[in-house]
Amino acid sequence: MFFAPTDDQREFGDAVRGYLADRFDLEAVRAVVEDTDGDGHPASLWKAAAEQGWLAVLVPEEHDGLGLGLVEAQVIARALGAGVAPGPWRGTVLAAEAIRLAGSDAQRAAWLPRLAVGDAVGALTLRGTAPGVLRTVEYGEIADVVVARSGDGLTLVHGGSATRQGSYDGTVRLASVEADAGEALPGASAEVLDELVARATVLVAADLAGIAREALSRTVAYDRERQQFGVPVGSFQAIKHALADLHIGVTMAEHAVLYAAHAVDTGLADAPLAVSVAKAKASDVAIGSTAAMIQYHGGIGYTWEHESHFFYKRAKRLAGQYGDADSHRARIADLTMSG
Repeated sequence: MFFAPTDDQREFGDAVRGYLADRFDLEAVRAVVEDTDGDGHPASLWKAAAEQGWLAVLVPEEHDGLGLGLVEAQVIARALGAGVAPGPWRGTVLAAEAIRLAGSDAQRAAWLPRLAVGDAVGALTLRGTAPGVLRTVEYGEIADVVVARSGDGLTLVHGGSATRQGSYDGTVRLASVEADAGEALPGASAEVLDELVARATVLVAADLAGIAREALSRTVAYDRERQQFGVPVGSFQAIKHALADLHIGVTMAEHAVLYAAHAVDTGLADAPLAVSVAKAKASDVAIGSTAAMIQYHGGIGYTWEHESHFFYKRAKRLAGQYGDADSHRARIADLTMSG
């Protein structure tokens, strides 16, 4: 079976990448990373996310959304990963997904339109439970609503106090949130929670695939230009073979993420397996490609002034979210052996 993005999906990704290249490039990313006192939430990027439908992608049309699927959302996630873009896009999209999947009609009406148009910032954390302290919540300091665990279900927390936490990845801001009991999402069954985790895992894997592709592309471009002994260093066997292997790995991860998004969207029986394959592959190649980016840029790749550390640190952080590669390989073994 031939499986590939549609022209519309490709155009969606191209639009996000084009905006980042023209209006929020790596110099803008660096400004956010180096502003350690800031909230890491650039207004211009958030405005674009709202105006161009990046926030509304999964929100149903009756709640001012685009009503598209996870395939389209992973296209956006991949482009944002390639641009190492800061901001609470993924947390807001996933908070909206939790409310869409498990919320009451009143909760959907109250929150989904606001999240879709950027009037509210959302966050999702499955670490800790409410009431209690929710640690390492992405953009928890500025979130208008945090979706968190509460017993066996999910709850909406808003108005809780937050304390900023440090992160070695400057493209994100973390906080501990003092959460009260919140407002329960009535439809948060075990099946819904599994669905939400699958969707979150795919979006993180897509971000990693975007990181991996961009890191590899930048490294190849640099090693075509950089010369030693009168020839491009990319012509040396040890380097070009390693980069070729990485290209194969990145391509496989991209296809795995795309298929996983399709499988979750359409409820295919192999969706859990597809999600774990995507996350394991994307985690591995993102760390491999960003490490190679540092190494194959020579001495400059190890400096603060070079952008390689933006990619490497983001890859290292995301590789462990919603299960690292080893845990997903163990899950793949369980799923295939039990099947």
